[in-house]
Amino acid sequence: MRDIFVALIVFGSLPIILSRPYVGVLVWTWLGYMNPHRLGWGFAYDFPFAYIVAIVTLVAMLFSKDPKRFPITGLTATWLLFIAWMGLATLFAFYPTDAWPQYEKVLKIQLMTFVTIALMCSRERLRLLLWVIVISLGFFGVKGGLFTILTGGEYHVWGPSGSFIEGNNELALALLMTLPLMQYLRTTSDNKWIRYGLLVAIALSAFAIVGSQSRGALVGGLGMAFFLWLKSRRKALVGAVLIVFIPLLFVFMPQQWHERMWTIGTYEEDASAMGRIDAWQMALQLANDKFTGGGFELWKPEIFDRYAPGKDPRDAHSIYFKVLGEHGWIGLILFLTIGVIAWRTATWVIARARNEKDLVWLAELGKAIQVSLAAYAGAGAFLGLSYFDLYWHLIAIIVVSKILMQQYMANSNSDIANLQSPTNFVFRS
Repeated sequence: MRDIFVALIVFGSLPIILSRPYVGVLVWTWLGYMNPHRLGWGFAYDFPFAYIVAIVTLVAMLFSKDPKRFPITGLTATWLLFIAWMGLATLFAFYPTDAWPQYEKVLKIQLMTFVTIALMCSRERLRLLLWVIVISLGFFGVKGGLFTILTGGEYHVWGPSGSFIEGNNELALALLMTLPLMQYLRTTSDNKWIRYGLLVAIALSAFAIVGSQSRGALVGGLGMAFFLWLKSRRKALVGAVLIVFIPLLFVFMPQQWHERMWTIGTYEEDASAMGRIDAWQMALQLANDKFTGGGFELWKPEIFDRYAPGKDPRDAHSIYFKVLGEHGWIGLILFLTIGVIAWRTATWVIARARNEKDLVWLAELGKAIQVSLAAYAGAGAFLGLSYFDLYWHLIAIIVVSKILMQQYMANSNSDIANLQSPTNFVFRS
């Protein structure tokens, strides 16, 4: 029944997508984050629903008369350079047969992220996109939180099989990045029941995060909590809630959880932690030796024998060292530059939107995304989700936010140097 249900929703949405291409972005996002087809056991499990939706969306987009915008700014130009550099690294990869399929997978994600920028340039569409992301990932937060509470935190919380967030560490990072978006929707909703529902979802997702027993998520979560307080308009209230709720989470979790988290301070005695450090050292040696890095899927025994003799092969489990090993120093510099420019762009939007009554929502959205980026940057140091859809979706939302801010300023006859007409598809940074 689950397979049939998912198939009916997806194929039923195709006629709507043909007339409203932005709906395709929403359906593709739902499939990518919630992976509803993976919750069944029949034909839907491996059926290419996302591919079909993407193709229909692209076709509909080509024939749609709606305005489509893709700005060429410092952020998007660096982004495109990073994609091109990944292609060059794949061309010279150690294992091109394995690397090309992974690069194609990354390209598909990037393409649909660019489609998001082109089609979601309005407040209403952005809000719909945020709701789809929050509901899709929040499903696992609520489910995982209830599981953690009912089992006393004795077992790991896992994500949907066959997805980017299948592992406990990856799911925890995704939920960390989703919490600020939940808070944004909660504080900007006029419906009290929605606010209450999101508050419950936030609390249960927090239980799911600690229930994942991810040490990287613990470090990232504490950093995210600080930024959440820092960006909040009601610092006293948010601070009080955090002071009460965070210790409650710690007290609730069993002794085995505390023992596992304690190994953060004694990482030299932990085989898993030392294995990651070995992989980081290998990535560093490889990047120093090979200008373009080793390409995708390089984490194999032969490569470790060459650059880290005697060390057990394993994935980097770090967004930074994963990019460094696979795409070299140039790839890492481009990756970091994207994050820095995205943060500065969000700050630019916040500074100009927060004093405009009609754009307070845009300023609050920018703050929420910055908190999500802080969670990604912190927890990502110990998790290897360098190409995770959600991070790139957040970058896309920042790009769209700047477009909307520029349009508002242009329509208000503000003094904007070198800004082209909002009817054009290209803007300068």
